[in-house]
Amino acid sequence: MRESWASSPGTRASMQANRGRDTKPELALRSAAHAQGLRYRVSVRPLRDLRRTADMVFTSARVAVFVDGCFWHGCPEHHTVAATNAAFWARKVTDNRARDRDTDQRLAEAGWISIRIWEHEDPHEAAGRIRAIVDERRKPSTFRPGKELR
Repeated sequence: MRESWASSPGTRASMQANRGRDTKPELALRSAAHAQGLRYRVSVRPLRDLRRTADMVFTSARVAVFVDGCFWHGCPEHHTVAATNAAFWARKVTDNRARDRDTDQRLAEAGWISIRIWEHEDPHEAAGRIRAIVDERRKPSTFRPGKELR
């Protein structure tokens, strides 16, 4: 059996307890979005061929919402430097941020919009931002190729 990368058994237990989905910030945001009439898919890949999962997906509007943890994604306001195994965690956060940028770029190239919400943000305000973008993307276009507007 391979030895754990965790610095201690306590750290390993703490890491194993971290949830991959349905975190408190995600649930609060989903509840606020649902209360505003938004309907979405939960924890799915926006693009079938991209192995990245968004927390909320509005397929028809091509909007993917990610709830980013302050520690894991390096929040400029709340990120704290790990006291133990600092080099590992600094590299982990740097890699997460690079993957986030790559995800946003790939989604944009496919015609999607990525919305990134920090875990500390007010869920009702964040849901309002999401709703504005989703509503805008769902508006029928007045432009039709081959037809002139009057």
